Amino acid sequence: MSTAAPTRAEAAATTAASLDSVSKIYGAFAALRNVSATFPAGSSTVILGENGAGKSTLLRVVAGLITPTRGKATVFGGPPHQHRHRVAYMSHSTMLYDELTAMENLTYFATLHRGDSCACVGSPEMALRAVGLDPTLTRPLGQYSQGMRQRASLARVLQTDPELLLLDEPFSNLDVASAGHLVELLADFRTWPVFNKDGGGGGGARTLILTTHQASLAEPLADRTLTMRQGQVVDIATGTHG
Repeated sequence: MSTAAPTRAEAAATTAASLDSVSKIYGAFAALRNVSATFPAGSSTVILGENGAGKSTLLRVVAGLITPTRGKATVFGGPPHQHRHRVAYMSHSTMLYDELTAMENLTYFATLHRGDSCACVGSPEMALRAVGLDPTLTRPLGQYSQGMRQRASLARVLQTDPELLLLDEPFSNLDVASAGHLVELLADFRTWPVFNKDGGGGGGARTLILTTHQASLAEPLADRTLTMRQGQVVDIATGTHG
């Protein structure tokens, strides 16, 4: 018996993001070279590779922050910019202000989102508690440890309640204990129920894509790993987690 091919809507429901022959070229340098990859909804993908392998560029394409020179990027069945309210991106930088408290930072960013007609912003207090930080702490962020700063940065993106979470080198500058705590937080994030922001009702699943050159730290999160080298995906392997 033959099985009908999935409709475009069905494919979008089971795929969080996909890249189809994507290249990103800056002058004579190709940051990405003909990359094709699919990221199923509900999956956790770890992208491995040394600095300069193209990992960050791939994430920025999926996030809709840069446009491919060639090829096509799709997020939840459409162009990345159409579904930006369902995606959160955490870069190397915390994107927070050192002179403000964590609560002041998150409240400020929540105000920016709401001013952009985004109804997807949750409670800054709840986001901080979710990552193990006290929202009443009056110490400015500049006095936080690196692990606490990373948790505050994660709270900033989690308060938008993303269905697709993109993390660029989240373990950088963290000690083993802080990295382990971050893994626990991300594993918990994957269990959060999803509310469909594009049409009401529940359903769906949280999807995680993170880059790192420290494979051992990310291994507990990996349903599968993509290894990149010189702007190309050179290996895809099923992880031990899941």
